[in-house]
Parts: sequence; structure tokens; C-alpha cells
Amino acid sequence: MVLTVGDVMTNQVVTIDMNQTVKNAARTMNQFGISSLLVYSKEGLRGIVTERDIITRVVCTGSNPSEVYVNEIMSEPVIAVGPDEPLESAIELMLTQRIKKLPVMIQEEEAVKIVGILSLIDVAEVQPNLLNSLREMVQGQAESLEAGFYVS
Repeated sequence: MVLTVGDVMTNQVVTIDMNQTVKNAARTMNQFGISSLLVYSKEGLRGIVTERDIITRVVCTGSNPSEVYVNEIMSEPVIAVGPDEPLESAIELMLTQRIKKLPVMIQEEEAVKIVGILSLIDVAEVQPNLLNSLREMVQGQAESLEAGFYVS
């Protein structure tokens, strides 16, 4: 039996409006114990904001999180998969695109609906052996990078 994204994904997804401040985004992440938020506008899914985005684009630049808005630091476009996607394909996508979270979406009539999110942690909890393979792949990528770079 082949595992799919839908078998492993987290069903509860926390979102934030793109016009909220980074301070509110950080508070929301802390409140829910998560490391990313999907960013929405009236038009739908616009991006994703992660702890790394906040650290590299706000904290490291000395910006005030109360004065920076999510739409200024979010990562876009969002790469997403469907729940029926084979898990291995989704993991390969995450590795090649160097992302740790994948929104899971379905087409529903004329709209696209978010049904979950897949993280490397979700994968590790279900497939610990797959995590070792991932670790080996990432280490191989790290060795091919120039000295001074760190792959996490």
C-alpha cells in the first residue's frame, strides 16, 4: 500500500490575513505551537509565513514586528499538493524546492479549498525510516554546497 499525503497530513490549518502585523503572526504561531501560517486575502491563499521568514526578514534586519505586515515578508507563490499525491512524491518536491511545509488543497466546484498541511515532522512521525533516507539526501546536498553554508 502506498501512503498518500492525505494519510499523513495535519488536518487543522491555522491561517492569517495578509494585512496582519508580523507581531500578530508570531503571537498566533506561539498560541498554537506551530511554525508557519498560511496567508490569505479576499482572493484566497496568497503565501506562507514561517518562523524563518520572521527571523531573517524582520528580526535580523532590526525591523519592528508591530510595523511590518505579513504580506511584506511572506513566501510566495505557495507550492501545494493534493491529498491523493503519493507521499514520496510530495517529499521529493519538498526537498527539491527546499521547503518544510506543503499546503494540501482540493478543487471544490469553482474554488480551491485547503484541507490540510504536510510537514517533514508529519512524515517523520509516520515513517521514521523515510526520515533517515531524507537525512542522507540532505547531507549529500549539504556536502555539495560551498563551505560556509548550513542546510537545515
